[in-house]
Amino acid sequence: MAKFFPEKKIIQIPFPRITYKEAMEKYGNDRPDLRKNKEDKDELAFCFVVDFPAFEWREEGLPSPKASEGKKKGRWDAVHHPFTRPQTDDVKRLKNSPKDILAYQYDLALNGHEIGGGSLRTYKPEVLQATFEIMGHSKENILKKFGHLLEAFEYGVPPHGGIAMGLDRLFAILFNESSIREVIAFPKTGDGRDLMMDAPSEVDEGQLKELKIKLKT
Repeated sequence: MAKFFPEKKIIQIPFPRITYKEAMEKYGNDRPDLRKNKEDKDELAFCFVVDFPAFEWREEGLPSPKASEGKKKGRWDAVHHPFTRPQTDDVKRLKNSPKDILAYQYDLALNGHEIGGGSLRTYKPEVLQATFEIMGHSKENILKKFGHLLEAFEYGVPPHGGIAMGLDRLFAILFNESSIREVIAFPKTGDGRDLMMDAPSEVDEGQLKELKIKLKT
């Protein structure tokens, strides 16, 4: 960083860790800008945001667990994705109090932008099955759609996780660009077209027939 961007100054090393709850209460979002002077583009304020909730209530589809109390219809959904490991292996607690469960999910924020994110993954089959049940799947549906995973987990899965970095967003910030299109070699247009590859293009009838796809106009 110092070699290629000598004008940039990282405010704090190691990067501070902020809980999701603290970020929302103090900054109003989950990618806080920790710079003292928000106009100083040469300051770099990295931070990790941790302890995201594992589940969120979405008002759609399935009846609320407390529908008899006049609650709106909806269902629990995973905040990140169903394979994110909750911060408990207690299946009973998972099912009884999904709103109170935190996840091993983490984001890396820089100057008010998310530039990376990841999680530890669930590796116990009973926890994964409980997660799908919380999200409204029946046991029969879980076995039908995810039975192969649950069976594989029975043979032992080591604890694992990862993080994915958004290098385009990072470089946009380092080069003081307002759009990531300025740091991508062949960016798509605003309507999703790739001018270099002339994509998307028309699909001929032979390809549609091979894939058993029919277009309706």
